[in-house]
Amino acid sequence: MRWLDRIKTVIAEDDFRIADMHEKFLNMFEEIEVVGKALNGEQTLQVLEKENPDFLLLDVYMPDMLGSDLLPAIREKYPKVSIIMITAATDKEFLEKALNYGVENYLIKPVNKERFDDVIQEYIKKRTLLSSTQEINQNYVDLLFRHGKAEREGKSKSKSKSVVLPKGIDEITLGKVKAVFQARKDGLSAEEVGKEIGASRITARRYLEYLSSKQEVKAEVVYGIVGRPERKYYLVS
Repeated sequence: MRWLDRIKTVIAEDDFRIADMHEKFLNMFEEIEVVGKALNGEQTLQVLEKENPDFLLLDVYMPDMLGSDLLPAIREKYPKVSIIMITAATDKEFLEKALNYGVENYLIKPVNKERFDDVIQEYIKKRTLLSSTQEINQNYVDLLFRHGKAEREGKSKSKSKSVVLPKGIDEITLGKVKAVFQARKDGLSAEEVGKEIGASRITARRYLEYLSSKQEVKAEVVYGIVGRPERKYYLVS
Protein backbone atom coordinates (compact mmCIF):
# COMPACT_ATOMS: atom_id res chain seq x y z
CA MET A 1 0.00 0.00 0.00
CA ARG A 2 1.26 3.45 -0.88
CA TRP A 3 0.55 6.41 1.36
CA LEU A 4 -0.11 8.24 -1.89
CA ASP A 5 -3.32 6.21 -1.50
CA ARG A 6 -4.16 7.23 2.04
CA ILE A 7 -6.42 5.23 4.32
CA LYS A 8 -9.93 6.33 3.37
CA THR A 9 -11.82 6.75 6.62
CA VAL A 10 -15.49 7.23 7.53
CA ILE A 11 -16.73 8.40 10.94
CA ALA A 12 -20.17 7.20 12.06
CA GLU A 13 -21.17 9.23 15.12
CA ASP A 14 -24.55 10.78 15.98
CA ASP A 15 -23.04 13.71 17.91
CA PHE A 16 -21.53 16.05 15.31
CA ARG A 17 -19.31 17.69 17.94
CA ILE A 18 -17.72 14.37 18.84
CA ALA A 19 -17.47 13.48 15.14
CA ASP A 20 -15.62 16.74 14.48
CA MET A 21 -13.27 16.05 17.40
CA HIS A 22 -12.51 12.56 16.12
CA GLU A 23 -11.88 13.99 12.66
CA LYS A 24 -9.34 16.43 14.13
CA PHE A 25 -7.63 13.57 15.94
CA LEU A 26 -7.49 11.48 12.75
CA ASN A 27 -6.19 14.39 10.68
CA MET A 28 -3.05 14.33 12.81
CA PHE A 29 -2.08 11.11 11.01
CA GLU A 30 -0.79 11.83 7.53
CA GLU A 31 -1.63 8.25 6.49
CA ILE A 32 -5.37 8.84 7.05
CA GLU A 33 -7.90 10.80 5.01
CA VAL A 34 -11.41 11.32 6.39
CA VAL A 35 -13.69 11.02 3.36
CA GLY A 36 -17.09 11.10 5.04
CA LYS A 37 -19.12 11.38 8.22
CA ALA A 38 -22.52 9.93 9.10
CA LEU A 39 -24.95 10.86 11.87
CA ASN A 40 -27.03 7.67 11.83
CA GLY A 41 -27.10 4.10 10.57
CA GLU A 42 -28.80 4.86 7.26
CA GLN A 43 -26.28 7.58 6.43
CA THR A 44 -23.47 5.22 7.41
CA LEU A 45 -24.54 2.68 4.79
CA GLN A 46 -24.94 5.45 2.20
CA VAL A 47 -21.45 6.84 2.85
CA LEU A 48 -19.94 3.35 2.77
CA GLU A 49 -21.52 2.71 -0.61
CA LYS A 50 -20.35 6.05 -1.97
CA GLU A 51 -16.79 6.03 -0.63
CA ASN A 52 -15.96 2.32 -0.18
CA PRO A 53 -13.54 3.23 2.61
CA ASP A 54 -10.69 1.27 4.14
CA PHE A 55 -11.53 2.15 7.73
CA LEU A 56 -14.71 2.88 9.71
CA LEU A 57 -14.88 4.50 13.14
CA LEU A 58 -18.28 3.29 14.33
CA ASP A 59 -20.45 4.38 17.27
CA VAL A 60 -22.95 1.95 18.81
CA TYR A 61 -25.78 4.24 19.86
CA MET A 62 -27.27 6.04 16.86
CA PRO A 63 -30.79 7.50 16.42
CA ASP A 64 -32.20 4.93 14.00
CA MET A 65 -30.31 1.73 14.82
CA LEU A 66 -27.45 0.31 16.82
CA GLY A 67 -24.06 0.42 15.21
CA SER A 68 -23.55 -3.17 16.31
CA ASP A 69 -26.64 -4.16 14.29
CA LEU A 70 -24.94 -2.71 11.19
CA LEU A 71 -22.03 -5.12 11.47
CA PRO A 72 -23.62 -8.06 9.58
CA ALA A 73 -24.58 -5.85 6.63
CA ILE A 74 -21.19 -4.12 6.61
CA ARG A 75 -19.28 -7.40 6.71
CA GLU A 76 -21.40 -8.90 3.93
CA LYS A 77 -20.95 -5.99 1.54
CA TYR A 78 -17.60 -4.58 2.69
CA PRO A 79 -15.66 -7.57 4.08
CA LYS A 80 -12.28 -5.82 3.95
CA VAL A 81 -13.18 -2.59 5.75
CA SER A 82 -11.43 -2.26 9.10
CA ILE A 83 -13.70 -1.23 11.97
CA ILE A 84 -12.97 0.33 15.33
CA MET A 85 -16.00 0.81 17.56
CA ILE A 86 -16.07 3.77 19.91
CA THR A 87 -19.02 4.02 22.27
CA ALA A 88 -20.39 4.65 25.73
CA ALA A 89 -21.95 1.17 25.65
CA THR A 90 -20.50 -1.14 28.29
CA ASP A 91 -22.78 -4.12 27.71
CA LYS A 92 -20.82 -7.33 27.19
CA GLU A 93 -23.24 -8.30 24.41
CA PHE A 94 -22.00 -5.44 22.23
CA LEU A 95 -18.37 -6.34 22.85
CA GLU A 96 -18.93 -10.00 21.98
CA LYS A 97 -20.72 -9.07 18.77
CA ALA A 98 -17.90 -6.71 17.83
CA LEU A 99 -15.34 -9.49 18.33
CA ASN A 100 -17.43 -11.97 16.32
CA TYR A 101 -17.48 -9.57 13.37
CA GLY A 102 -13.74 -8.93 13.39
CA VAL A 103 -13.70 -5.43 14.85
CA GLU A 104 -10.11 -4.19 15.21
CA ASN A 105 -10.60 -2.53 18.57
CA TYR A 106 -13.27 -1.28 20.96
CA LEU A 107 -12.99 2.04 22.77
CA ILE A 108 -15.18 3.10 25.69
CA LYS A 109 -16.21 6.75 25.91
CA PRO A 110 -14.98 9.10 27.12
CA VAL A 111 -11.73 8.34 25.32
CA ASN A 112 -8.69 10.49 26.00
CA LYS A 113 -6.58 11.55 23.05
CA GLU A 114 -3.55 9.53 24.12
CA ARG A 115 -5.52 6.29 24.13
CA PHE A 116 -7.22 7.20 20.84
CA ASP A 117 -3.85 7.92 19.21
CA ASP A 118 -2.36 4.65 20.50
CA VAL A 119 -5.18 2.60 19.00
CA ILE A 120 -5.03 4.38 15.62
CA GLN A 121 -1.25 4.08 15.51
CA GLU A 122 -1.46 0.35 16.20
CA TYR A 123 -4.00 -0.01 13.40
CA ILE A 124 -1.72 1.85 10.98
CA LYS A 125 1.27 -0.30 11.97
CA LYS A 126 -0.72 -3.48 11.43
CA ARG A 127 -2.00 -2.28 8.06
CA THR A 128 1.52 -1.30 7.01
CA LEU A 129 2.84 -4.72 7.94
CA LEU A 130 0.06 -6.52 6.08
CA SER A 131 0.72 -4.46 2.94
CA SER A 132 4.47 -5.11 3.01
CA THR A 133 6.26 -7.68 0.87
CA GLN A 134 8.00 -9.14 3.90
CA GLU A 135 8.28 -12.93 3.95
CA ILE A 136 5.65 -14.54 6.15
CA ASN A 137 7.43 -16.35 8.97
CA GLN A 138 6.99 -16.60 12.73
CA ASN A 139 8.69 -13.26 13.29
CA TYR A 140 6.26 -11.62 10.84
CA VAL A 141 3.29 -13.20 12.63
CA ASP A 142 4.63 -12.18 16.04
CA LEU A 143 4.95 -8.59 14.86
CA LEU A 144 1.43 -8.70 13.44
CA PHE A 145 -0.08 -9.82 16.72
CA ARG A 146 2.31 -8.06 19.09
CA HIS A 147 -0.21 -5.29 19.90
CA GLY A 148 -2.40 -7.87 21.64
CA LYS A 149 0.55 -9.17 23.61
CA ALA A 150 1.55 -5.68 24.62
CA GLU A 151 -1.94 -4.99 25.94
CA ARG A 152 -1.95 -8.19 27.96
CA GLU A 153 1.48 -7.63 29.47
CA GLY A 154 1.07 -3.91 29.99
CA LYS A 155 2.89 -1.07 28.31
CA SER A 156 5.47 -0.59 31.03
CA LYS A 157 6.64 -4.19 30.84
CA SER A 158 6.71 -4.10 27.06
CA LYS A 159 8.78 -0.93 26.96
CA SER A 160 11.28 -2.33 29.46
CA LYS A 161 12.08 -5.15 27.04
CA SER A 162 12.44 -3.05 23.91
CA VAL A 163 14.47 -0.15 22.68
CA VAL A 164 12.66 3.10 23.34
CA LEU A 165 12.33 4.90 20.02
CA PRO A 166 11.63 8.62 19.70
CA LYS A 167 8.11 9.84 18.99
CA GLY A 168 7.15 9.36 15.35
CA ILE A 169 9.47 6.36 14.86
CA ASP A 170 8.11 2.83 15.08
CA GLU A 171 10.10 -0.39 14.81
CA ILE A 172 8.13 -1.92 11.93
CA THR A 173 8.63 1.01 9.57
CA LEU A 174 12.23 1.43 10.76
CA GLY A 175 12.91 -2.19 9.90
CA LYS A 176 11.43 -1.70 6.43
CA VAL A 177 13.67 1.32 5.80
CA LYS A 178 16.75 -0.65 6.88
CA ALA A 179 15.72 -3.53 4.62
CA VAL A 180 15.62 -1.18 1.62
CA PHE A 181 19.27 -0.29 2.14
CA GLN A 182 20.24 -3.93 2.55
CA ALA A 183 18.67 -4.69 -0.81
CA ARG A 184 20.05 -1.60 -2.58
CA LYS A 185 23.54 -0.44 -1.81
CA ASP A 186 23.41 2.70 -3.95
CA GLY A 187 22.36 6.08 -2.65
CA LEU A 188 18.63 6.63 -2.19
CA SER A 189 16.55 9.77 -1.82
CA ALA A 190 13.73 10.12 0.68
CA GLU A 191 11.24 9.91 -2.18
CA GLU A 192 12.74 6.64 -3.43
CA VAL A 193 12.72 5.11 0.04
CA GLY A 194 9.13 6.27 0.52
CA LYS A 195 8.05 4.47 -2.64
CA GLU A 196 9.82 1.30 -1.54
CA ILE A 197 8.16 1.15 1.89
CA GLY A 198 4.78 2.59 0.90
CA ALA A 199 5.11 5.86 2.80
CA SER A 200 5.23 9.55 1.99
CA ARG A 201 8.53 11.34 1.29
CA ILE A 202 8.13 13.28 4.54
CA THR A 203 7.73 10.09 6.57
CA ALA A 204 10.67 8.42 4.82
CA ARG A 205 12.89 11.43 5.47
CA ARG A 206 12.01 11.38 9.18
CA TYR A 207 13.26 7.80 9.42
CA LEU A 208 16.33 8.52 7.30
CA GLU A 209 17.30 11.46 9.48
CA TYR A 210 16.88 9.26 12.54
CA LEU A 211 19.19 6.62 11.04
CA SER A 212 21.61 9.38 10.11
CA SER A 213 21.66 10.56 13.73
CA LYS A 214 22.48 6.97 14.74
CA GLN A 215 25.26 6.93 12.08
CA GLU A 216 23.66 3.95 10.33
CA VAL A 217 23.30 5.94 7.11
CA LYS A 218 25.07 9.04 5.86
CA ALA A 219 23.54 11.90 3.92
CA GLU A 220 25.14 13.65 0.97
CA VAL A 221 23.94 16.39 -1.34
CA VAL A 222 24.26 15.40 -5.00
CA TYR A 223 23.45 17.36 -8.14
CA GLY A 224 21.37 16.01 -11.00
CA ILE A 225 21.86 16.63 -14.69
CA VAL A 226 20.01 19.93 -14.45
CA GLY A 227 21.98 21.01 -11.43
CA ARG A 228 19.18 20.59 -8.93
CA PRO A 229 20.57 19.53 -5.53
CA GLU A 230 19.16 16.37 -3.99
CA ARG A 231 19.79 14.82 -0.60
CA LYS A 232 20.73 11.14 -0.87
CA TYR A 233 21.37 8.63 1.85
CA TYR A 234 23.97 5.87 1.84
CA LEU A 235 24.33 2.85 4.10
CA VAL A 236 27.29 3.15 6.43
CA SER A 237 29.33 -0.01 6.01
